[in-house]
Amino acid sequence: MAFGRLSESAASRPMSEINVTPLVDVMLVLVVVFILAAPLLASSIRLELPRAASTQPGVAASAISVVLDRTGQVLVNDAPVAADEVAARLQSLAAQQPDAELQLRADAAVPYGRVVEIIGMAQAAGLARIGFAAQPETMANHQKK
Repeated sequence: MAFGRLSESAASRPMSEINVTPLVDVMLVLVVVFILAAPLLASSIRLELPRAASTQPGVAASAISVVLDRTGQVLVNDAPVAADEVAARLQSLAAQQPDAELQLRADAAVPYGRVVEIIGMAQAAGLARIGFAAQPETMANHQKK
């Protein structure tokens, strides 16, 4: 029996390199999360809806959403539409969903004439049911009037 020291091999030395694989995995997950979340954040539309005392939230089973913002831009189902293409877009949607309700959300700064134009386009397209979106009036605002 010999009690000698075994020679140390090169494989038993401690690893002095940084393991980058977990860092890359975490970064790829974050990139995917940001890619999925970015369109949701960009599609939010800032509107100052008019206030009404008897506003009730409601969502129709089949609804077509039309948004008029204060800059005059029209969005149909959250997609921007050129002013001269609104009537054609409403007609194509009305053909696909004949019993759909038009939900009109217009900023309080939009002129009344522009709202009436959109209502006329919707009626010409065959959309008879039109709902107007408004913010509920608080009791404090109601008592001041």
